Amino acid sequence: MNIALKIKEELKVELWQVEAAIKLIDEGNTIPFISRYRKEVTGALNDEQLRNLDERLTYLRNLEEKKEQVLKSIEEQGLLTEELRKKLEEAQTMVVVEDLYRPFRPKRKTRASVAKERGLEPLANLIWEQEITEPVEQLAEAYVNPEKEVPTAKDALQGAMDILAERISDDANFRAYIRKQTTNEGVLTCQAKDENAQSVYEMYYDFSEPVKKLAGHRILAINRGEDQKFLTVKLVAPVENLLGYLEKQVITKKNPITTPILKAVIADSYERLIAPAIEREVRNELTQKAEDGAITVFGKNLEQLLLQPPIAGKVVLGWDPAFRTGCKLAIVDSTGKVLDTKVIYPTAPQNKVEESKKILKQLIDKYQVDLISVGNGTASRESEQIIVELLKEMKRPVQYVIVNEAGASVYSASKLATEEFPNFDVGQRSAASIARRLQDPLAELVKIDPKSIGVGQYQHDMNQKRLGEALNAVVEDSVNKVGVDLNTASVSLLEYVSGVNKTIAKKIVEFREANGSFTNRKQLLKVEKLGPKAFEQCAGFLRISGGDEPLDASSVHPESYAATKKLLAKLGLDMSNAKDAIKLVKDKEKLATELGIGVLTLEDILKELEKPGRDPREDMPKPVLRSDVLNMEDLKPGMVLKGTVRNVIDFGAFVDIGVHQDGLVHISQMTDRFIKHPLEAVSVGDVVDVQILSVDLAKKRIALTMKIQ
Repeated sequence: MNIALKIKEELKVELWQVEAAIKLIDEGNTIPFISRYRKEVTGALNDEQLRNLDERLTYLRNLEEKKEQVLKSIEEQGLLTEELRKKLEEAQTMVVVEDLYRPFRPKRKTRASVAKERGLEPLANLIWEQEITEPVEQLAEAYVNPEKEVPTAKDALQGAMDILAERISDDANFRAYIRKQTTNEGVLTCQAKDENAQSVYEMYYDFSEPVKKLAGHRILAINRGEDQKFLTVKLVAPVENLLGYLEKQVITKKNPITTPILKAVIADSYERLIAPAIEREVRNELTQKAEDGAITVFGKNLEQLLLQPPIAGKVVLGWDPAFRTGCKLAIVDSTGKVLDTKVIYPTAPQNKVEESKKILKQLIDKYQVDLISVGNGTASRESEQIIVELLKEMKRPVQYVIVNEAGASVYSASKLATEEFPNFDVGQRSAASIARRLQDPLAELVKIDPKSIGVGQYQHDMNQKRLGEALNAVVEDSVNKVGVDLNTASVSLLEYVSGVNKTIAKKIVEFREANGSFTNRKQLLKVEKLGPKAFEQCAGFLRISGGDEPLDASSVHPESYAATKKLLAKLGLDMSNAKDAIKLVKDKEKLATELGIGVLTLEDILKELEKPGRDPREDMPKPVLRSDVLNMEDLKPGMVLKGTVRNVIDFGAFVDIGVHQDGLVHISQMTDRFIKHPLEAVSVGDVVDVQILSVDLAKKRIALTMKIQ
């Protein structure tokens, strides 16, 4: 297989782009580096295209390796024909290779292998050829051998039938046809194990849907219901049609002696050997597709969450709400440094509201707090009520924001949090994390396992390795898109930078602690374990403000410094008025040639000079700052509110409208145009106007619409 050609067809790009990208990947370049600094080489393939290319490259190379192993194994058995070799070489998927290899794979002990050991294959072949004219029982008599545990003709016939059943089951063409028909015409059914059991799976207690129409979120929900023993799940295949197909393929002659035997063999082969395996395969494939979809949605949600704009230059009070153990507070200055921590008890059972307000007023005045960042967990509703009362009593203009605290408890109990705050308990760490999430969501959220951030669906039911790899790629792309301040970044943030692993990240921080702040990017080459290749990969993504070299504060790569300075000199500019460069350049192609760089690189340099160190997060919706509160009881159908999208799933989006319970906008209520997925209309972090459709206080459900009347 020509892998590059195959990827070109799949990704709908040029062959030279694929070949260039493969070469760069094989040379050890990271996806963010290739995407940002090798645009000329790849024709500006973006992060997403390169990730897809890399994934397919790995799969197709593994496929070719598997083919070689299979060919070698069959050849060693002396059973490789030219036809089989051709089929294997042309196979496009692992499933096809496995089907073709099935008859030659060394098997565990089966009924058929036992029958072969007992010398019954010649009898099986006679039946298969369908030329028999005498009763088959008479033929079987010749194979009776008590020493080989074949005491009767009936046992001999059964052994021969077992051999034929396995032969049919091992036929790659038969399996491919049955798999395809089961997928196209099969129906997935669910029944309750106990109809009286209450669960979230009640809609699946008597459920059936054609396999090809099943939505990904349904598949994952059904799988979970089955795992938790609430559901019995079956895949109902078009059995009569499939048996008819097999009979047509196997029974090639009208022979009243062999036809009934072969019909019985086909039924046994299908029911005992083929159907269970195909059901497993089809359900695995459904699950994999559902997981792929869910991982994509999770990745898009995570990216939006990570790229939320930071609220810079503010002193923030982080509030981790709770009942019995009290609300943990942490005051964090504009650089993220923790200034003070406290525990107050304004909620039940203590209800020390006035005492708590007094402490809060003192803290807010002492540290000139601008914002309160409240976690959305247990007791956040009650905490919010107290904050609103407090803000009304204060002269200082303070606002509050409800932040998603998913993962804060995971972080606060982690080794990383212990190293960062050795003298804090888990509550204090959690409050500090909640405060910092508002100041710089990206820098704080990278400390948490992406799976624990809570913007997915069924994440705990998926293949954890695949999910982890996909989400880490999202974090890596997001970190490199934004860039990292070399003099303030934590190890957690640095290890996501292109070319930097955990070891190098630790060495960078150690170097910084031992030698003071970096004053230029070249000093990175003095960091232990960080060689020229790692420097090439990471330098453009690491920023230094106020250093020796003004370009170090930008995303211009050191390899382009000479060209950038030559560009400014040609235009009669310096770094103080470099932003004017973009207006002065008329003929980009001519200028790029003179500078010895590509046009795409020139365009990137000009953009960067126009807005040096620009944060791409500036374009994202800002968090909704609040100063008042609503209860669910206050909500009435028809009310229009502003809300923040907290999570996007396959059938809708959850929106925070300032009450403790997020409301659901179903996909059908998002827009008047037809959309296949909610992500076509909204993203995590979007600020949207919504109208209340209905409020169910008992079930704590709020239905919203974005199609405002």
